Amino acid sequence: MTTITLISKPDCHLCDVAREIVESVVADLPEDSVAVEEKSILDDPALYELWWEKIPVVLIDGSVHGHWRVSPDRLRAALQAASA
Repeated sequence: MTTITLISKPDCHLCDVAREIVESVVADLPEDSVAVEEKSILDDPALYELWWEKIPVVLIDGSVHGHWRVSPDRLRAALQAASA
């Protein structure tokens, strides 16, 4: 199973948009093929230190996929490659 981690914070417009894109892309994939977790930089000082200026950040299986803006097509392609 592939894991997407969305690193965000409350009241972040770009984070809300990224969350919607992740949910939409994952909804089109086979059930139980992708797990989605979200972590807030406000809950973890180490995440804050690493990512505060780049949120939202999307990780796929722990590796950085992208930050700030999420492209549905690019995310879909990366998830398909990760499951191949």
